[in-house]
Amino acid sequence: MAVLGKIRSKGAILVGAISLALVAFLAGDAARSCEGMKGESHQQIGKILGENISVQEYQKLFDEYQSAIKFTMQRDNLSEQELNQVKDQVWQQLVSSRVLEADAKKVGLTVTEKEIENVLSEGTNPVLTQTPFVNQQTGRFDVNALKQFFDSYNKAKAAKSPELDQMQAVYDYWLFVEKNLRTQLLGQKYQALLASCVLSNKAEAQMAFKDNNEESQIQLASLAYSSVKDADVKISDDDLKAKYDELKLAFRQSVETRDIKFVDYQIKASAADRKVVAKEMNDFQHQLATATDPSGVISKSGSEISYLGLPVSSKAYQQYPDIASKIDSLSVGTTGVFENSQDNTLNVIRVFSKAQLPDSVQFRQISVGAATPEEARAKADSIQKALAGGADFEALAKRYGQTGEKAWFTGQQYEMAPTMSVDNRTFVNALLNGEVNATQNLALTQGNVILQVLDKKAFTTKTTAAIIKKPIDFSKDTRSNAYNKFSEFVAKSSSVAELEKNASKSGYRVQSLNDLSTAEHYIGGIQGTHDALKWLFSAKQGEISPLYECGDNDHLLVVALTAVHPQGYRPWDDAQVKEVLKREVMKDKKAEMLMAKLKGVNSIAAAQSKGAKVSTVNQITFSAPAFVQATGSVEPALSGAVAGTAAGKFSKAPVKGNAGVYVFQVVKKALRAGSKYNEAMVMQQTAQMNMQLISNFMQDLILKANVVDNRYLFF
Repeated sequence: MAVLGKIRSKGAILVGAISLALVAFLAGDAARSCEGMKGESHQQIGKILGENISVQEYQKLFDEYQSAIKFTMQRDNLSEQELNQVKDQVWQQLVSSRVLEADAKKVGLTVTEKEIENVLSEGTNPVLTQTPFVNQQTGRFDVNALKQFFDSYNKAKAAKSPELDQMQAVYDYWLFVEKNLRTQLLGQKYQALLASCVLSNKAEAQMAFKDNNEESQIQLASLAYSSVKDADVKISDDDLKAKYDELKLAFRQSVETRDIKFVDYQIKASAADRKVVAKEMNDFQHQLATATDPSGVISKSGSEISYLGLPVSSKAYQQYPDIASKIDSLSVGTTGVFENSQDNTLNVIRVFSKAQLPDSVQFRQISVGAATPEEARAKADSIQKALAGGADFEALAKRYGQTGEKAWFTGQQYEMAPTMSVDNRTFVNALLNGEVNATQNLALTQGNVILQVLDKKAFTTKTTAAIIKKPIDFSKDTRSNAYNKFSEFVAKSSSVAELEKNASKSGYRVQSLNDLSTAEHYIGGIQGTHDALKWLFSAKQGEISPLYECGDNDHLLVVALTAVHPQGYRPWDDAQVKEVLKREVMKDKKAEMLMAKLKGVNSIAAAQSKGAKVSTVNQITFSAPAFVQATGSVEPALSGAVAGTAAGKFSKAPVKGNAGVYVFQVVKKALRAGSKYNEAMVMQQTAQMNMQLISNFMQDLILKANVVDNRYLFF
């Protein structure tokens, strides 16, 4: 229980620490493809480096990661959005792990058992320092605490101890941490090898110092591209093709994507439906106001918020902002029925009590089990008497096979629970209301617990309340009418043109989405569109989907596939590519016109006479792109040209920038005030900068791994 308490108190930190480790070199030790599987071709969720990945492998990793998150956050369930995030993380981890392992194997990189032992002995790795096996005095991971836990776990397993279930959760969590620690170490070794290939020299360091610290002041003359009308620029297909050849690498896509048009109709309650729900809520409001035990009324009402029967802080309602914002200000009593248009619900709140209670309680306990409740009660009574007589708590606990360690209990551990048993309610109330240093003898269903509250912190307002939150739902008749109308619309729309035409007549809105890939979880952000996605990636261009019922049974959807973009380079005449090319060619042609206008200009005054705007720009360095106020743009090319022009000199030629054409006069150049050349430090900084330039090595490795993602077929 003490170990569990430590984990619970650091749940959010642990998730963050684990995430940091996984983001770098992501979940490892992925299982290999199962052989001899029946229907194997229908069980492949994707491919990495030409190797099939079965849905069973992926599911195993997904279950491990999901269990770890639930354990650290002390939650029974994750939301659909959270589960989708986990699915994506696990896939990214699997891909990165496979690719990294394959490349590391080529150069002979592995992680040995001795290296793992050394990391555990040092105890400084960020992942380890956030586990429960930390020495409270040093704040460092304590490998001896881990060994003691393994010893206790093995003994409990051999004896089939009642505490084995709780210890098993800790054990499984540690295996998860250790596995990802191995992957992290392999990634660090790979990075270190790569970093050793990036060197710096004295000449490069001197140039880098100058680029960073030599500042220039200039007189600048600007002619913005916006000064030339688009209508005055003629663009041909040959211009676009030439620009495409120049920028072709920018139009490469690593996976196939598809464009769609779709109609989504959300069914909402009619005026008659709203009256029915309002009447029900008024009835429940009267029942709740007079109920001795509100749990029955809450259950019968179908409220989205369960009744715990415990005092909780406003944080317990953080997923219901309307409740969280008012719960602290309500006095004891029952509210009327009020509507929240944001989540389309009607609400009633009955406040039973309010009190200033601790959000953190330190405690220790001794669990007392026996063959009968009477025996358990007798043992507990004798323990309590011994404690009252001055007996040592931990010594008594050890006599009953427990540690009696101190642990912290926080509001987060119970306030958002979906349900609360009678025993748990008794235990939490004893923690919140127990007198510090006094012992309590709690009689629970499975036995007795001797509980001692040791400290209380973070006092806050806590409210015991019963809440009915009920959606303003539509009736069967309303849904049937909506379905029949939408079904008729879909039946009449056999082409994209007909879909758009009939949607306008029927009062529906056609929406567009571009570049959907197989990594999508939803269409248009609508939940429950898995079947529509499966259709989308098997359909042919121009096809119209069947009608799909999705969302929370409140959305009707039809999809039209308008374009398919294969993996590889987008063609020059692709609509999106063409828009980019037009912008770039437009900029080029305007630059040519403005540069011709400034041809032969050799002074700021001459440029001004051509219509250029003149300004002074200070502190320009080669390494930091200049910002030009006159055109509202950052201009790296201008910084480069200024760095290559001596003080007192005029620019050799007009500079083509992102938003205009420029000429300039360098007024002065000088090192930044206080700058001092430190060769060793600058060489180190330069090496780090070079390392950043190749830091996307993992993306390059993945790009060459020919990854195929078919998760949409299964999840």
